[in-house]
Amino acid sequence: MRYIPIMEVRTNLLGTHKKVSAKSKPSRFPGDGVCALEVEAALRSLEGRWKVVILSRLFAVPVWRFSELERAIPAVSQKVLVQQLRALEDDGLVYRTVYPQVPPKVEYGLTNYGQSLCPALAALLDWAALKPAR
Repeated sequence: MRYIPIMEVRTNLLGTHKKVSAKSKPSRFPGDGVCALEVEAALRSLEGRWKVVILSRLFAVPVWRFSELERAIPAVSQKVLVQQLRALEDDGLVYRTVYPQVPPKVEYGLTNYGQSLCPALAALLDWAALKPAR
């Protein structure tokens, strides 16, 4: 994904307007000190149809064998599950342990970094439960 430079007008807390270009420093959200680019990077690590589902399973049970995850999420294909798990591993949220045996045994669990996402995911699930019925 490529960042496209744009010009925009931002209003600060005093109500004055300021033109901001892409060459200036990335803006920060008021009060929390988190850079907008950091938020994008965090959301990118959760992007994908199955990543949040996989993470919610790993929050519930600390260690899963691949076949158990496959059975727990029947709507996902084996190929997509492997891709999503590898992406989560690359982002440092999930670890993979391979045991040298026949048949192969592979286990997945959350890293400490992945476990730190638990409160945010719980808040997201609480928010999703508030959705009004149509």
